[in-house]
Amino acid sequence: MNYRHLYHAGNFADVLKHGLLCWIVAYLQQKEAPLSFIDTHAGRGIYDLSAPEALKTGEAALGIGRVLAEADPPAALNPFLGLVRAQPPATYPGSPRLLAGMVRPQDRITACELHPEEAAALRRAVAGTSQVRVLEADGYQRLPGLVPPPGKRGLVLMDPPFEQPDELAALAAGFIAAHRKWPTGLYMLWFPLKDRAAFDRFLDELRSAQIPRMSLCLIDVDRPQGLSAAGLLLVNAPYTLKAEWTPALEWLARTMAQGPNASARLEELAGPPAS
Repeated sequence: MNYRHLYHAGNFADVLKHGLLCWIVAYLQQKEAPLSFIDTHAGRGIYDLSAPEALKTGEAALGIGRVLAEADPPAALNPFLGLVRAQPPATYPGSPRLLAGMVRPQDRITACELHPEEAAALRRAVAGTSQVRVLEADGYQRLPGLVPPPGKRGLVLMDPPFEQPDELAALAAGFIAAHRKWPTGLYMLWFPLKDRAAFDRFLDELRSAQIPRMSLCLIDVDRPQGLSAAGLLLVNAPYTLKAEWTPALEWLARTMAQGPNASARLEELAGPPAS
C-alpha cells in the first residue's frame, strides 16, 4: 500500500470534501424517506492527528485546525463541524465515520475499502452502528452491483487515493457505469488538481457520456509545495448548492490559505451538447 491518508487527514481537501458531504446529507434528510450512502474508497474511518505521520506534514493544523479556531464559520459547515467536535481529542473522522454519525434508523451505508488493515480499522471505527456495512473490496468493481439502491434515494461518494497515474480515467469510467444504472442518484467525485490537461480530458469524457447537472467546486490554498488545489464534481446536487456554498468556499479559501493567491470557485458546468 503506497498511500496512507494519515499523512493528509484533516487537510484543506478533506475539509472541502467532508464539509460538502455532511451538508448534502443534512439536505437529503429533510425528507423522511430512507437514504442509501455508498462510499467507494472509505479508508479507516478515523485518524489520529497526534501520530507521527500526521505531525510530519502538519496538514491538519493548516486545514481543520484553522477552521475549528474560527468563531463564526458559515452555516453550511455546521453539520460537519459539529461531528468533528464530537470526536475524541486529536482525531479526525473520515467519510464513513461522518456518515455513521448522521445516519438515521431508516438509512443504510455501504463502505468499500480494498486494503485489509484499513478495512479492519474501519469496522472498529463504525462498530455499534448497525446501519453500516463494510465491504473489503474494490469500490470500482463493486459499485455497479450496488446501484440503484433500494428506494433509489441517496448518494455515492467516490474518493479514490490517486495512487495510479490513470486514476482520473478510472474515476470517470467507474462513475459513468454507475450513472447509466442510476442516473437520478447524487454523486460526489473528489480529485486533486495537479494536471489541468488531464482534468480537462476528464471533464470532456463526462460530457461525451451525456452527463447532465454537473457542478464543480474547487479550492486552491496557494501552497508553495505539495498539493495546493483540489475539488469535487457533484452530479444532481441540491438546488441550493450555489447560494449556500459560494460564500462558504470563499471563506474556506481565506481561512486555509497558505499563500497570497488562494482562491475558490463554484460553477455549473454546461450540460451535454444538443442532439
